[in-house]
Amino acid sequence: MKKFIFFIFCLLYATLTLQAQTEEENGFQNENGLYQENELQQEEEGKFTNRTGQKEKPPITDYKIIDIKNDTTYVDTTLSIQKDYQFNYLRRDNFGLQPLNNVGHTYTSLIKRESINNILPEFGARAKHFNYLEVEDIMYYNVPTPLTELYFKTTFEQGQQLDALFTINTSPQLNFMIAYKGVTSLGKYQNNRVTTGNFRTSANFHTKNHRYHLKTHFTSQDLTSEENGGLSPSGLNQYLNNTEEFEDEEDSEDRRGIEVAFEDASSTLDGKRFYLDHTYRIIQKNDSTPDGIEVGHRLHLNDKKFRFLQATSNDLFGLSYVSNQLGSQVALEDFTNEVFLLGKHSSLGVLSVSAITTNYNYGYNRILRQSDSIGNITTITNRIKGDIVAIGGNYAFTKFSLNINASGKTIISGDFTGNAFQVQGFYNYQGFELGGEVNINSVAPNYNFLLFQQDYITYNWQNINTESQNFENIQTNKISATLKARNWANIEASITDISNFTYFTKNEDSITVPRQFTNNVNLLKVRFNQDIRFKWFGLNNTVMYQKVSEGNEVYRVPELITRNTLYYQDEWFKKALFLQTGVTFKYYSSYDADGYDPVLGEFYTQSPNEIAYFDGEGTEQEFGGFPQVDLFFNAKIRQTRIFFTVENFGEAFDQNNEFSAPGYPPRDAVIRFGIVWNFFL
Repeated sequence: MKKFIFFIFCLLYATLTLQAQTEEENGFQNENGLYQENELQQEEEGKFTNRTGQKEKPPITDYKIIDIKNDTTYVDTTLSIQKDYQFNYLRRDNFGLQPLNNVGHTYTSLIKRESINNILPEFGARAKHFNYLEVEDIMYYNVPTPLTELYFKTTFEQGQQLDALFTINTSPQLNFMIAYKGVTSLGKYQNNRVTTGNFRTSANFHTKNHRYHLKTHFTSQDLTSEENGGLSPSGLNQYLNNTEEFEDEEDSEDRRGIEVAFEDASSTLDGKRFYLDHTYRIIQKNDSTPDGIEVGHRLHLNDKKFRFLQATSNDLFGLSYVSNQLGSQVALEDFTNEVFLLGKHSSLGVLSVSAITTNYNYGYNRILRQSDSIGNITTITNRIKGDIVAIGGNYAFTKFSLNINASGKTIISGDFTGNAFQVQGFYNYQGFELGGEVNINSVAPNYNFLLFQQDYITYNWQNINTESQNFENIQTNKISATLKARNWANIEASITDISNFTYFTKNEDSITVPRQFTNNVNLLKVRFNQDIRFKWFGLNNTVMYQKVSEGNEVYRVPELITRNTLYYQDEWFKKALFLQTGVTFKYYSSYDADGYDPVLGEFYTQSPNEIAYFDGEGTEQEFGGFPQVDLFFNAKIRQTRIFFTVENFGEAFDQNNEFSAPGYPPRDAVIRFGIVWNFFL
C-alpha cells in the first residue's frame, strides 16, 4: 500500500506540474518567480504598484486559507487573546483538556467528544490522537507571493517545538504547501521522553475557466512516547509527602528521582494518508452564477499503526506469555472511494448524492488460542477485514440571513452497520445569530474494543463475530442550540443521549478490560463565552457546565469548567509594538478522573475499587477542585508575535497535591517562551 500511495502522489504531482508548465507557455514569471497570465499582466501590476510605480505588498486578505469544505479565511497576523489560547502544542484552543506532565504526551478530556459523523469504527489508541492531523485538519492555500510561517516554543528539559510551513503559487491556478511539525521533550520524570513529527503537503488547483477543481494532500505522522505507568506506590508517597530531596525548587532534575511504575516501555502511533478531492462542472449555466451540475470523486488511502513495547513484564498489567521483549503491533489499512453528483441553483440551493465504497483491513499477524482453567479453548482471530458500500447526500440552502445544511450517510452493504445524519440551521439578524443542530449516529465501537492482542494474557479479547460476546453499535442522539450576540457573548447548549456506551475499566484483578453499558447515558452541556473590553483592558470568560443525569457511574466529567483571563493590551512606541499581558485563571470541579492505560493507548473509567484505593491508604489523589494560574506577556512587532508564559504559577507555592490522571502529576511551574513569525516574500 505504501508503494501505491507513493505512486499516486508522484503521478498527481507530475500531472499538476506539467499543467502549470503548459500554462506558462502563454504567460510570464514575475520578480518572485510566480507565474502570471499575459492578459492579467496590466491588472496585476496595477494592483501591486502605487501611483509612482513603486512595488507595494499585496493586501493580507489575498493570502487565502481554504479548508476541506471550501470555507475560506486569510492569514491572520494579529495578536489577540485567542492567539494566546492557541499558542500550544496542538496549535488550537485546548479548553477542556488537562495535560499530563510532559508536552506531547496526552490529555485528560474534561469534555468528552461524541462520535457523530463516522459510520465505520475508528482506529484505537484514542489517547494518542490529540495531535494526529485528520483530513479536516489539513489546509489548502492560494497566495499572491510565497508565504512562510514559523512556530517555536520551548518544552520541558531537553527539546523544543517547531512548526514550519511554506506555501507558493506557481501560477494563479496552482498552489503547493509543505509543512513539518516536530516536538522533542525529555520531561521531568523518568522514562517520559516524547518525540513527534507531523509532515504534510497539499496542492490546490483549478483550471482557468474554474470548471475543474482539485485539492489533495499527503501526510506522514509519528508520535512516540516513553511510558512509565505513572508514579509507583512509593513514588506516590514521595510526591504527596513533599519529600525534601524530590521537591522541584531550583534543580529541575529533582523530579527524576521520584520512582515510577516502570522505566522500559514506549508506545508509538504512526500513519500515512493520501487524500484526493476533485470535481468537474459538466453543465455550467453561465460565468456570472454558480448554477450548474458537477461530478466529483474523493479518494482516501489511510495506513495506521500502533505498537506498545516493553523490555520486561510488569505485574501492573497481570500475567504475561513471555517475560522479556513484550509487545505487539496493530495496523489498519482502509481505502475509500466516493463518487458524487452535485447540483447548484442560486434559488434552490446545493444538492449532492454520493456512493461510497471502503475496503478495510485491521489486525495482527497472529491467531491466538487461549485455554481456561477447565481446558476450554478460545480462539481470538487476527483480522477484521471486508468491504462496505454506503450511500449519502448533502443539501445546503442560503437565502438572505437563513442558512440550512443537511447531510446523511448510511451503510447498505457489508459486515458493519452504521449511519450518520445531521441537520443544521442558522439565522442572522442585526448582530445576532441563532442556530440549532440535530445529530443522529450509529457506529461500532473503535477497533480496540472489538479486537485486541498483547503479550499480557488478560489483554486479549474479541468482541465481534463471536457467540459469547458481541458489542452493539453505539447510538448517539444529540440536539444543540447556539446564540451568538456580536460584541456581547456566545452561548451553546446541547442534550445528548447515548445508548450502548462503550468504555474501558478495571476488573477485579485491576486489569483494564472493555465493557458496554446496558443503560443510557444522558448528558447536558452548556457553554458560555464572553469577552468584555474597556479601553486597554479586557476580561475573557469561558464557562462550561456539564450534568450527567444518567450513567454517571461510567461517564465521568467535571460538572464545572472555567477559564478567566484578565488582560491589558495597547500599542507602544508610536505603534511599533503591540503589547498584551495578563493572567489566566483555570479551574474545574473535583471528580473521579479517567485513568490512562499505556498498553492500550486509551483512557479508562476508574472502578469503585480503584477509587477506594486512591481515597485511602495515604495515597489520596485530587482530580480537580484546585486553581491553575498562568501569567503571560506577549508582544507583536510587524508580523512577529512573541510569547512569554509562566505556566501553573501556583504550583511554585503549593505543590504535590494535585493530579491530571491517576498516578500522573500535573506540570510544575515553568517559564516558557516562543514565537510565531510570518514571512511574506
